[in-house]
Amino acid sequence: MTTARSFGNYDLAAALADLVDNSIQANARNVWVKFDPVDNDVIVRICDDGRGMSKNVLIDAMKPASRNPKERRDSLDLGRFGWGLKSASLSQARVLTVVSWNDAGINAARWDIDNIDDWYMDMFHDADALDFLESEPLTSTGTEVIWTYCDRLYDIGLDATLDERLNEKISHARSQLSLIFHRYLSGEGGRQLSIHIQGISLAPSDPFMIAHPATQSLDGERIQIKEGEYIQVKPYVIPHFSKLTVHEQMALGGEEGLVRNQGFYVYRNMRLIIHGTWFRLVPHGELSQLTRVRIDLPNSLDDEWKITLDKSDAQLPVTLRKRLREIVKNFSKRSVGVHRRKGVDLNTIDKSPVWKRNAHNGRIRYLINRDHPIIREILADAGNPFVVSEAIRLLEACVPIDVIQNDLVANSETVVQAITDPGEFDSLIHACMLAYLRQADGKPTLSQFLAFAKQIEPFSEQWRYAESTITDKILKDWSFNDE
Repeated sequence: MTTARSFGNYDLAAALADLVDNSIQANARNVWVKFDPVDNDVIVRICDDGRGMSKNVLIDAMKPASRNPKERRDSLDLGRFGWGLKSASLSQARVLTVVSWNDAGINAARWDIDNIDDWYMDMFHDADALDFLESEPLTSTGTEVIWTYCDRLYDIGLDATLDERLNEKISHARSQLSLIFHRYLSGEGGRQLSIHIQGISLAPSDPFMIAHPATQSLDGERIQIKEGEYIQVKPYVIPHFSKLTVHEQMALGGEEGLVRNQGFYVYRNMRLIIHGTWFRLVPHGELSQLTRVRIDLPNSLDDEWKITLDKSDAQLPVTLRKRLREIVKNFSKRSVGVHRRKGVDLNTIDKSPVWKRNAHNGRIRYLINRDHPIIREILADAGNPFVVSEAIRLLEACVPIDVIQNDLVANSETVVQAITDPGEFDSLIHACMLAYLRQADGKPTLSQFLAFAKQIEPFSEQWRYAESTITDKILKDWSFNDE
């Protein structure tokens, strides 16, 4: 049982996800998760309103390896090994108690890995079982899993208190569960699930942002794996960051950004198993960062996909590699196309572009706009303005037109000059703010700066994201007059 604590790669989010799987299988509509810090411990309660378990069913559920992973199961079953409840719980706590009630009564079972004699499991019935709950059950049927002696949750670091570490883990669990179960949380397929953590309901985190008008939903494909067994492949091209607010961009990019979250999103019965991987079919790249491919597979293909115990990893079957590689290459072109369309319009009168098109005596040249606020700031701050001006003239004279033309003829899809990284865009906004504040008379208002930035490239072409970044993300670093 101590060894079971190291099965899989469980963190708090993965452990809770395994228990939510059980709740879904029990046809629960609600799951409540509560953390109660007590001295140097944390008591965790995971309660649902599912069908509950009788005494014998509870005993079977508490047995280690209670299911044969190769046996055929209900098509909606989210389990596999019969280890989830035990391994997930013991990965976080040393004592696991499960209380379950329905028309057959209320029963409880407990494993304490510090007090196991000859594999005897503690059993409790009726009033003794009810004592484990904080109050009378609010639902006629249900199950509550209780973790105590949670030594993996109160591993206090040198630079953090128990509350700080716990809050960090809870916050991470919220975001992960919102992603893993987003299709259940949104009610897809008629299975509406609500997950409440510390009294707050989770909102679904859709990695494809299907409801966004700029998301491109491409034709899917049904691929046969073996006789009578199929997977569904559905590609999406998510919106360019210029079409998003800061909060939308952060939701899509997650903790690692858009580049690391491109790739396949593999679901088993609508439950996310693995995401942000190309299975080494193609490399992660800036230009394909908008491509995400949803793969739906049934639980009858667990063995072929080598679903892990903690349901956090899978391996692509060899027979699928060639077909999926072709699919990825075709749909990645759409992602590149979105970036390529983010060019700068040089034929503007009311905007300040970075480049100007100059036509004179039958010759066309492209010149850097010296009146662009950031360029003007560089020239004004230069210790030797003459040298900087000549450097700009050198850049203009050496634009590699021939090379660009050849690249466009050879493979125009790979020529992308627009910014693909939101971080680079944010840095430009900082530079623009600095230039504006230095050139402004007095202390400007926020509305004055927004009006100014809206006329400047590249912000004017990507204004939705630029405005959101200025007002929600960067404003606190700068000083504007109240309006």
